[in-house]
Amino acid sequence: MPSMTMIEAIRDAHAVAMEADDRVVVFGQDVGYFGGVFRCTQGLQERFGVGRCFDTPISESGIIGAAIGMAAYGLRPCVEIQFADYVYPGYDQIVSEAARIRHRSAGDYTLPMVVRMPTGGGIFGGQTHSQSPEALFTHVAGLTTVVVSNPYDAKGLLLAAIEDQDPVIFLEPKRVYNGPFDGHHDRPIVPWSKHPLGEVPEGYYTVPLGVARVHRPGDELTVLTYGTLVHVAEAAANETGIDAEIIDLRTLVPLDVDTIIESVRKTGRCIVLHEATLTSGFGAELSATVQERAFHHLEAPIRRVCGWDTPYPHAHEWDYFPGPERVGRAMREVMAG
Repeated sequence: MPSMTMIEAIRDAHAVAMEADDRVVVFGQDVGYFGGVFRCTQGLQERFGVGRCFDTPISESGIIGAAIGMAAYGLRPCVEIQFADYVYPGYDQIVSEAARIRHRSAGDYTLPMVVRMPTGGGIFGGQTHSQSPEALFTHVAGLTTVVVSNPYDAKGLLLAAIEDQDPVIFLEPKRVYNGPFDGHHDRPIVPWSKHPLGEVPEGYYTVPLGVARVHRPGDELTVLTYGTLVHVAEAAANETGIDAEIIDLRTLVPLDVDTIIESVRKTGRCIVLHEATLTSGFGAELSATVQERAFHHLEAPIRRVCGWDTPYPHAHEWDYFPGPERVGRAMREVMAG
């Protein structure tokens, strides 16, 4: 199989979907002629024309609103919000319209639309280019929320999202666009070409929504995480020597509860990792789920390792980012507990 970066895999998923179904359209700020700020849509306008891949004004509410109208009338829009931090002007459209239309129309209308967004930190983007807003979407009934961690999943999950009949929020951690970042910012970047999950099949395939992946089998400790922190967790497990089982959730809603509980019942210990702020982050939902369904199997309290409850700092990015040292320390404490 060819090796791809996550950028290339996302671009390829767009092309496969657009080739197979002329109802699929792609638009957003700078996604057409420029190919997107991260080049995830590069070449699509040239290949499919300005009617299928086009630029929009700087108006997130307009982008989302147009996508809702298109989806309601039979198209399958896949739109890009340039950074997840910019989605807030369009958040009302997503929550009040996109997420509700199947229910408010008693099933007469569905909205097969995807909202793609680069998310997370690790690139010195500061407080307005580094946020991880996934929890804001998981709270809204009617939305599917996906966070990808590697090129193979990125292509397969995006194709599944485009085919889905309901709106999908598709979050792409920008720090792993070009390689599996393990949290050691002072080391050379490892490219996806040297990682097995950088091997991406040509043509069409899907990864099902709502199914987690066991990234690293283990018997001593369960790690529940997604996105960039999958690779950080792996680095921490290797450095501490703890036999941790790392679950890459992939889809936050719907959540693969069965895989989570099966792992926790086996290991008896659990930590939850995410880059977003601690308070009301998705880790709280994960902790509650484990507590409710596997309490009698736990040998120690559940630990959360997350971003701090502050805006994402520019000068102190690596103090905010849950790196392998902080994750490893939590692993050791849970094992001792």
